[in-house]
Amino acid sequence: MSFIKPEEVIKYLGLSAGKSVADIGAGIGHYSFLISPLVGQEGSVYAIDIQKDLLEKLVKQAAEKNILNIHAMWGDAENIGGTKLKSEAVDIVLISNVLFQTESKSGLVNEVKRILKKNGKVVIVDWSESFAGLGPDSLHVVSEEIARSLFENNGFVLEKRFEAGPHHYGLIFRHVE
Repeated sequence: MSFIKPEEVIKYLGLSAGKSVADIGAGIGHYSFLISPLVGQEGSVYAIDIQKDLLEKLVKQAAEKNILNIHAMWGDAENIGGTKLKSEAVDIVLISNVLFQTESKSGLVNEVKRILKKNGKVVIVDWSESFAGLGPDSLHVVSEEIARSLFENNGFVLEKRFEAGPHHYGLIFRHVE
């Protein structure tokens, strides 16, 4: 059974040395560890999650691998200032498998807008359906159309849609406001 392949998703981020990336809902850092070498020591990866135990595992693994450009941060991205990042701090925001769990979707969009540099990108990957008991309950699935309207109604322009797996969609928005 095939689901999201983070190695494939990060190809859409447009990463290069010196970029700063916020990985919202980082968990134990699957994406963060793939992004780290691509932004290099000049870049930064802010691995943000609300679950402290997952961040502790991420920190331990980063220390074991002597990775210095991943910064684990406890935060609630559903609130303005909740990520603890400065305004216009990052070039790219990645939000994978988080939208369906988010209570305040408008709060999340506003925090992303605050931390993202003008013309920065946000990459959304989320479930397109409830699948055989895996993923979210069908009531919690955030459709691609709803995700698009959340961002397009708040100063973002859809740049690209991509296949993120058989049960996921991928959207790339640019912050233009």
